[in-house]
Amino acid sequence: MSLITPDQTPAAVLFDMDGTLTEPMLDFPRIKREMGIGDQPILEALAAMSPGDRAAAEAVLLRHEGEAARLSRLNPGCREVLALLERSGIRTALITRNSRSSVQTVLQTHQLAIQVLISREDAAPKPDPEPLYHACRRLDVSPGEVWMVGDGEFDVQAGLNAGARTVWVSHGRLKHFPETPWQEVTDLWALEALLGKHLTP
Repeated sequence: MSLITPDQTPAAVLFDMDGTLTEPMLDFPRIKREMGIGDQPILEALAAMSPGDRAAAEAVLLRHEGEAARLSRLNPGCREVLALLERSGIRTALITRNSRSSVQTVLQTHQLAIQVLISREDAAPKPDPEPLYHACRRLDVSPGEVWMVGDGEFDVQAGLNAGARTVWVSHGRLKHFPETPWQEVTDLWALEALLGKHLTP
C-alpha cells in the first residue's frame, strides 16, 4: 500500500463529524452516567453488555444523539472546506461512531453534500481501520491515497491503522495521545489552507 507523497493531491478526504465538521454537542459524561458504564468508551461498553442491558443503554444513546443532531451547529470553515473540495473534484466521506439516523439528520439540516456515510451500523467503530477501508471501497480509492481528518484520538488511530494521511484538528488543544498525525491544524480554516497547498489548480 503506497502513501501519497506530501505534495500529491488526495484522491478523497474522509471526515469525522462531531468536533470536526460540527461543534461537539454530546454530553458524554452525562450519557455514560445514564448508561451506567463508568468512564469506558461508549460503544465498547455496549458491545460487552448482555442483550437486555444493551437495548436499554442504546436507547439512552440514541435519545442523546437525536437531540444533539437537532441542535447541531457547523464548525466555522466547514462549508468553505467542503466547497473547496467540491470545486476541486475531490470526493468526501463521513466516518463516525454515531448512528446513521442522527448523522443523516445533521446532513439534511445543514444540506451538506457528502458522497459516502459510514456510521457505526456499517462497520466496526474507529479506531478500527475497517470504516476507512469501507469508505475507500465505496469511493474506489486506496487508503494510502486519502486524508483522514478528525479532532479525536480515535480518528488519528484509525487513519494511521488504515495507512491514510491523518490530519488532526486540534482546536488549540495540546495533543493528549501518543500517536503522531501527518499534519496538525488548529481549525477548519487552517485545513482549508493546507488543502489549498495540495490540490491541483
